[in-house]
Amino acid sequence: MKRLPREGVRTADQVIRQIVVWTRIMPELKGALPRGADTAAFWRKTFGRNDRTRRLLEMLREAPAFNEQAPADRKDAAAWRKVLDLGLGNQAVALLINILHIAKQNPVPPRKIRRWRDRFGAGEVIQRVRPEESTDLIPNPHRGTTTFQRFQGDPPYPLYFTSDTHGPAAFEPGAPVRDNPRFVPQTTLSYCRWPWAWLEPHRREYRWDLVDESLKTARRRGQTLQVRFQPYTLGVDYAAAPPTSERHPPERTVNMPPWYWDTGAGWIDRGPYARNEPDSNDPRYLEHFGEFIRAFAARYDGHEDLESIDMSYAGFWGESGGNSTPETAARLTDVYLESFQRTQLLSMLGTPGCEHAAAVAADRNPAIGWRADCFGDLRKVFTPDVPPELVYNHTNDDYPRMMEVVRDAWKRAPVTGETCGNVAWWFMAGYDFDRIVHEGVRWHMSVFMPKSVFYPRAIYDKMIEFDKRLGYRYVLRQMRLPLEAKAGARVPMNFYIDNVGCAPIYRPYPLAIRFRQRGRAHVVRLKEDIRTWMPGNHWFEESVEVPAALEAGEAQVDVGILDPKSDRPKVRLAIRERLDDGWHPMSSMDICK
Repeated sequence: MKRLPREGVRTADQVIRQIVVWTRIMPELKGALPRGADTAAFWRKTFGRNDRTRRLLEMLREAPAFNEQAPADRKDAAAWRKVLDLGLGNQAVALLINILHIAKQNPVPPRKIRRWRDRFGAGEVIQRVRPEESTDLIPNPHRGTTTFQRFQGDPPYPLYFTSDTHGPAAFEPGAPVRDNPRFVPQTTLSYCRWPWAWLEPHRREYRWDLVDESLKTARRRGQTLQVRFQPYTLGVDYAAAPPTSERHPPERTVNMPPWYWDTGAGWIDRGPYARNEPDSNDPRYLEHFGEFIRAFAARYDGHEDLESIDMSYAGFWGESGGNSTPETAARLTDVYLESFQRTQLLSMLGTPGCEHAAAVAADRNPAIGWRADCFGDLRKVFTPDVPPELVYNHTNDDYPRMMEVVRDAWKRAPVTGETCGNVAWWFMAGYDFDRIVHEGVRWHMSVFMPKSVFYPRAIYDKMIEFDKRLGYRYVLRQMRLPLEAKAGARVPMNFYIDNVGCAPIYRPYPLAIRFRQRGRAHVVRLKEDIRTWMPGNHWFEESVEVPAALEAGEAQVDVGILDPKSDRPKVRLAIRERLDDGWHPMSSMDICK
């Protein structure tokens, strides 16, 4: 026997020669096949009839019957019967008759299309539209990757060092909107944070201009703004930065507003990151930081360009809660809950404040989301006592435990993951990017904040693919609608939506149908609540009123997810068909009078 070209795969000629052997050694095939079926030329011609027969031959090359299960003597009929449970005769007849049947199948000749309806037979009453899925990066709102202390198109940090302290303080109103260099090209989110001392340098004298200009810049760049105001972010040595308050901790402290110390507020001797951090349990801290939170909310709660607010209440960067007791954490968290009634709030995972918010605000609308500030931590530390791959890290030691408190919160509110370090640092440290992506998807993350540090080329594509999986991504697999309808009538339409992302959308954007005819458009908003589209398949049907103003004749039918305040599409479906105005063209309907 000739040696196979590769293990388990015959050549096409070897398969055909074996079929010819069958026709000559199996009496069951006599009379069942047309004249000439005992020649290789017949089967070559048969397999070349159409795409299906060519694919069938390709498949048979790997079938066990033509490879490892074939008897050593390929002309032994009894051996062939032993190989096949049902008996070779039955299977051989079935196979060869099936090949001949498939060879007779040819595409239906195309109809003569004079108008769109000619694609369907005269007796058809419904049509199915199956758009082509898009694999593009789609910069949809409220999801994806954020810029950090920067806006869409701004340069990334020059190296892999970033600053929590230095939120935007200078703005370029006329700067062009560009793609982000060496980062996710387009994002719809900016994340900015400033220390409290920047935003309230003097008591009740606020630098709202920093926030106002950031909100305006984000809007100009096609973004909404996530915000955190941080109690403090740096250790301060008086030798380098002499104090300006009359009263202050000795020698060194943190960058609190100087006036805060003059209120008589206390400090703790040692904190986790610096000496003389403020005492978060001092009533003055609750009074003054709480007052700042209320003032911010009074000005910005519900601002349409404000994406979310982190409920940071104490400690370095507002992440850990400082030395707050659970009682203090609850009171500070309540200030946020009471002050922000419309803007999305995010609690800080693993803090007593997060646990309190989860307990008391379970039925709140909008629901409370959460963020983790060391997403992706797979650190390797070289110590003499523990193997580097077995040292502590957030991913294995902290987050599985912490997320028990907020396990199902993602169904009603967004999850944000901020990098531990940044993506370039992950690459330098040799982290497992596939594991990190797996964790982010498993968390049902909507937002990824990698701190505007460049993506190394080796992992750039992985990070782009990760962005595509964040939050919602809606593929319209099928839309079913009538071929014709009377103007003013109600007709059934059904939709098969596939959310291939890892979370739903959390804003009530309306799904709509647009009828276009003779330069005029008529928009019909559906009742369907797209916030119910969890990851996976979703099917629904609605009775849609055909606009009475339509005239007899063809009307084009489009689909879109709209801005609630206009008839302009806001959310793109992940399908290739898309018009310049953002609507997705589906098909046409004949309008009858």
